[in-house]
Amino acid sequence: MEAKKAAAEQAVAEIREGMIVGLGTGSTAYWAIQGLGARVQNGLHIQAVATSVASENLAKELGIPLIPFADISEIDVTIDGADEVDSAWHLIKGGGGALLREKIVAFSSRKLIIVVDESKVVAQLGAFPLPVEVVKFGYELTIRKLRALGCKPKVRAADRQPFVTDNGNYIIDCDFGSIPNPAELHQAINGIPGVVENGLFIGMASQVIVGYKDGSVGRV
Repeated sequence: MEAKKAAAEQAVAEIREGMIVGLGTGSTAYWAIQGLGARVQNGLHIQAVATSVASENLAKELGIPLIPFADISEIDVTIDGADEVDSAWHLIKGGGGALLREKIVAFSSRKLIIVVDESKVVAQLGAFPLPVEVVKFGYELTIRKLRALGCKPKVRAADRQPFVTDNGNYIIDCDFGSIPNPAELHQAINGIPGVVENGLFIGMASQVIVGYKDGSVGRV
C-alpha cells in the first residue's frame, strides 16, 4: 500500500486551484481521492466527477465537491490506476469493474495521470485477464465471439452470481496470455455486437507515475 500511496500523492500534488478533476476507481485511486480530500480540507477549490459509485461516495465523505457531467464539456485532469501498463503507456484497466465509466472520463480529460505500483509495469500486456463489459442480452453468444479471438473468457462473479457493473452489464475476463498488438485487439473486440467496451486504454495516458516498495516514486 505504501507504493500506491506514494504514487497517488505525487499525482495529487499536480492538481491546481479551480480544476475539474476526474476521480478514478480502485485501490490506487482510493489514495488519490484521500489525498485530494485532504487538500480540499486545507482550502483547495476544485470540482470533481467520479468513475464509479464507490469513488463518488468516498468523495462525498471527504467533502470533495462533485459536479454533474451535464455541466461540463471537458475535464482538466483525471487520476486513475491500472492493472497493467507497458513502456508505450498502453493500459489494461477494469479490474475493479468500472472500465466503461473510466474510459468515458479519460476520453474527456485533457490529461490522464496513471498511478501504479511497480508490480503493474510489464513488458507486454496480457498476463492480467482483459476485462470486457458486455450487455446481458445474448452474452453467451458474445462470449463465443470473444473466445474466437484467442482468449479464455470467464464471466466475472460476485457472491456466486455474475458481477453486475454500475451500468447494469456483465464483465467477461478474457485471458489472452499476451497481447502483442493492443490496438488491433481493441478494435476487434469492440467490433463484436454485445460488447460495450473493453479494458484496453490505447494512447490515452499522459503520464505514468510508479510507486516502489521502498517509498520512492518514478516514471515509466
